[in-house]
Parts: sequence; C-alpha cells; structure tokens
Amino acid sequence: MRKNSGWHWSKLEQVVGQQFDCSNSAAKQTHGLSITRNHSNIQMSVWNLDILDQVNMASAVESKVTSHSSAATPSTTKADFVELSSIVRRIWGDPDLVLLIFAGSAAEFALNRSVDWLFFTGEIPRDPIGRLFSTVRYAQDIVFANEEKALRTLARINAQHSHVENERQQTIPDWAYRDVLYMLIDYSERAHELLYRPLSDLEKADLFAVFLRIGEGLHVKQLPKTYSEWQVDRQRHLLRDLSYGKYTEMLFQSYRRQLGVLRYELLLQVQALLVPQHVRRLLRLRPNLIISGLVDTYGVIRSLRLQSVVHGLLIPPRHWDDVRKFDRRV
Repeated sequence: MRKNSGWHWSKLEQVVGQQFDCSNSAAKQTHGLSITRNHSNIQMSVWNLDILDQVNMASAVESKVTSHSSAATPSTTKADFVELSSIVRRIWGDPDLVLLIFAGSAAEFALNRSVDWLFFTGEIPRDPIGRLFSTVRYAQDIVFANEEKALRTLARINAQHSHVENERQQTIPDWAYRDVLYMLIDYSERAHELLYRPLSDLEKADLFAVFLRIGEGLHVKQLPKTYSEWQVDRQRHLLRDLSYGKYTEMLFQSYRRQLGVLRYELLLQVQALLVPQHVRRLLRLRPNLIISGLVDTYGVIRSLRLQSVVHGLLIPPRHWDDVRKFDRRV
C-alpha cells in the first residue's frame, strides 16, 4: 500500500510553517539565574579569608561559574536545510524571481492531468493569488529553515496530503507529485535566466540537489538522481501529463477575475516568456516584443529602485505587503 504522502500543489499552499518553540530560552534564563545566585553565595562564604586565599578562591569560583554557564547554554546553532551560499536561497529570497516562478507554474499546472485535485478543495479557484502567496511563505519556511524545522514542515505536508486523499477516497498519483516538484526546479532556473543570467552547471546541480532532498522528504517515488536524468524525465512528463481541458479554462478565468483585465494580459505575456515551448503551444501564448524589451531593461529598473512600481502593475494592491515580505535577500 502506498504511503499517503508526497508533494502536491493543492495543499502545499495551505500550510504555513510554525514558529520555533521558545521554551528552551526560558529554561536557560532560569538556570543562568540559579548559577548567579550560587556564585554570590560562594563569594560571601570566603569573605573572612586572608587576601591571598580570597584571590585564589575567586579565581576558582569564576572558572567554575564560567564552566557551568557554558553547560547551561549550549550552542543552539543547527545545520541549515539549505546552505547559506546556495543559489536556491538567492532565487527564493528574491521577490521578483518568486513571482516569476509562480507565474510560470500557474500556467503549466492549469494544463496538468491532475489539476482536478485543485477543484476538489476549491481553494485555488476561489483565491488563486492568496493561495499562491501562502505557497511562497510555506516554501520559504523550508528553504530558509534549519534542518529540524524544515523536516517538521515536510512532515506536515505529508499529513495534509493524507487528509485530502482520505477525504476524496483516492490516491494522488506519484507522477503528479513529480510534476509539481519538476515545475519548481524548472521555473526557478528559467526565472533566474530571464531576469539575470543562465545558471552555471554547478548552480543547476545545487538547485536540483535541494529539491531532490525536498522530494525525498515528501517520499516522492522514482525521482531521478542527477540533473541530467531530471532533464530527460522533465521532458517526458511535459509531453505525457499536459493537455488543455475544462479545468484549464476555469483556472484561467479565475486568474482573470482576480487580477483584472490589464494585469491578466500582463500575466499572459510574462508566462509566454517563461514557459517551455510545449506549454506555450497548448495555451496559445505568443511572446510580446514590448514585454520582452521591458525584461531586458530589468537592470535599469533595479538600479532606479522601481521594482515596487512593477509589482504594482502585476499584483493587486491588497497583496503588495505580501510581496515585500518575500524579500529574504542579504
């Protein structure tokens, strides 16, 4: 029997990671206070000793207190789930890249054969932008967390998927989990290339390795082991798992309804620049030379600090604060 776990778009955006429990901090403070009182009592007990003995005793006491303090407050530094130098942190901490990743994913997943799972809960069709932003916050809670917190977050995803599967009395296909994971890898790479430059071979391997760990943490089956193997499987999934259907039309209608006509047309143009040729053909997207030219001037936009203007053109006002919170750049 397949374990009810894995990666799925429909529930990934529902869950937001919990904050760290602060109980350890309070315990350390209490312990530290006890040590301070012990130190004070020892000092009082040697008050009547001669000067030399006092000096020697004080030195010994200070050494003991320092030793106890170190034991009482052990290092809380834990290994990061994603290394600080990783290209994944740079990509997923950049609000502009995050928006592009989900613009591309919104186009492709509308074509996926498992898109009906989104309509089972109904949350993405009702509020696609809100659910998208919840997904971003959740993904960042994995990428920017330490190992322990990231694994707890992945476990919660598994539990949520199991809950949805039990409600529907069906199992989410393994290939659907891989499709979503593959999208996040691919559009991370495509977004970075569109705005900045192509990733180096080492950066591509780093990107793949991080998402491979995420997939393994979600118990996604039959994952490729190398970036080269992923490229082959990604193309296979694109050709096999995508088609235009009634749910595709319904999702794009929900995008248009929530974005408005102008922002919706801009979304289509951005998607046309991002998505693979097969997706572009299925959705009949045609890149616009004007939009392409604007992307080429992105460096100027950044240097003039006009990104908030661009966000305002693409995102409804009620989500502007959310976009600003995506910024994790150092």
